Amino acid sequence: MTFCLDTTIIKPEDKKKIENAIVLLHGYGGDGKDISMLSLNWKRHLPNTIFICPNGHEHCSINPSGFQWFDLTNDDPKYILEQSIKAENKLNEFIEEVKNEFNLENDKICLSGFSQGCMMSINLGLTSKKKFNCVVGFSGKIINQDNLKSRKQISTDILLIHGDSDQVVSPNFMLEAKDFFIRNNIEIETHLIKNCDHHIPIEASSIALNYILKKFNSF
Repeated sequence: MTFCLDTTIIKPEDKKKIENAIVLLHGYGGDGKDISMLSLNWKRHLPNTIFICPNGHEHCSINPSGFQWFDLTNDDPKYILEQSIKAENKLNEFIEEVKNEFNLENDKICLSGFSQGCMMSINLGLTSKKKFNCVVGFSGKIINQDNLKSRKQISTDILLIHGDSDQVVSPNFMLEAKDFFIRNNIEIETHLIKNCDHHIPIEASSIALNYILKKFNSF
């Protein structure tokens, strides 16, 4: 099948049955191949999981060899919200294609992402009609709290991980998001990684893997 987004896919080895999926969304200027590197360690512990890593629907305006979920050259909040909702609509279409292709329901799918991909995962995880298994976000934030609150339909469990030295997306955004989730009765777990800037270190990858294992095994 051809999906509506170009996608890097890592299937289970030895043709094992696909029981779960992790959708990995890259950051600004990245691509699906970049973010798929997370699967190198995770797949050994998740033998029945398929990793699905789409490219953003737009070429990145400052890095034409990479992709974006929304444009960051215009920092107007209204513009960013409009562009992110366009990306959200495209990702919802993509996820429906994935579910149909691999015969999976939302509760068998983890949404995960880095930076801009984290922001998209949060929105997708809370505005869907059915709960996803979980959302695992690295170095991100809530794009617009008022908008998300008005559109929220379900309460997918969320893990957020952030570096305490992040100069690109302030770790304060993780604390703000945690407060939002608590006030809106969403189960939230957070981890602040010491001496970590805007990337995913091994410690963060391991925390995320353990969380995903726990969530997949609970269904």
